[in-house]
Amino acid sequence: MPTPVAIITGGGTGVGRATALSLARLGYSLLINYSRSQAEAEQTVADALALGAKAILFRADVADDAQCRSMIDAVVDAFSRIDVLVNCAATTRFIDAANLDAVTDDDWHRIFDVNLLGPFHCIRAVKQPMLNSGGGQIVSVSSIAAVLGKGSSIPYAASKAALNNVTVALARELAPHIRVNAVAPGFITGRWLEQGLGAGYEAAKRFAEERTPLQRVCVPEDVADAIVSLITGSKMITGQVLTCDGGMTLG
Repeated sequence: MPTPVAIITGGGTGVGRATALSLARLGYSLLINYSRSQAEAEQTVADALALGAKAILFRADVADDAQCRSMIDAVVDAFSRIDVLVNCAATTRFIDAANLDAVTDDDWHRIFDVNLLGPFHCIRAVKQPMLNSGGGQIVSVSSIAAVLGKGSSIPYAASKAALNNVTVALARELAPHIRVNAVAPGFITGRWLEQGLGAGYEAAKRFAEERTPLQRVCVPEDVADAIVSLITGSKMITGQVLTCDGGMTLG
């Protein structure tokens, strides 16, 4: 059996890094993508290599279709196949939902370019190489903001809702040889929310824990486990958005 190959966008930090290392432990060869977090992505590659996996680094802004296509070409050149794509790359701007005037057109364009067009670019570019490898699996990281209609900003929540829709549409179109799913996390500890919430981070974390039935919020490894479960578990799951939030959305 050939060694399976996975692409992780946004693989330098958070959920992307945790997913990359989980797949490295399972024997996958990896391409770790980053746009800005070069040092962190280099560390992810080094850690994957230390686990015995093969891993390469590739800088690409997923909002740019040409860069995505170049990234896919690099994977094929390095490993001759592609089995898994995990779309973790994302962006936002923290804007209070009540402050409509603070949301600029640039916010809408950039957030949708990365969070929606980015996964679409990557999926479109990976389709034929994945089929050439006999099929594959795609998992995108969404958010419970897609369902709740609230989160770091209105554009962010809308972009993740659109990503859920695209997940279902592409699962239908790419079947039967490629499965397409998504994972929708709740509150995730780490740099993303620490930087976005600033001094309010700890209070927001406590509030989220108190309203969550499992009484804790996600760490990146929790979300990585959900992603890997879709990759390595039942082959009959496609077009689904798996919520990973400790029960937060149960109300």
